[in-house]
Amino acid sequence: MTVVNRLTVDGRDYFLPDPVTELREKILDAIRAGGGYVNIPPLRSGPGIDILFSPGMPVTWSQIDVGGPDSDDAARGPSASDFADL
Repeated sequence: MTVVNRLTVDGRDYFLPDPVTELREKILDAIRAGGGYVNIPPLRSGPGIDILFSPGMPVTWSQIDVGGPDSDDAARGPSASDFADL
């Protein structure tokens, strides 16, 4: 099983391989400093992208498990019964 991290910045999604601990620290440092650019590495290859992080900017993290023994269930997507208890 592979873990892929999704970083959402200002409504745009960036997918990152695990681990992201160092990247999170760089982003937090940029925000604490009042703003700064952080290079977001690509999921596979390439130079990445520089993003300006600043206080108040909407940033969210999530993790996605890809592959593994339950990959058939994950590939089918959610069904109406998955949301029955909500």
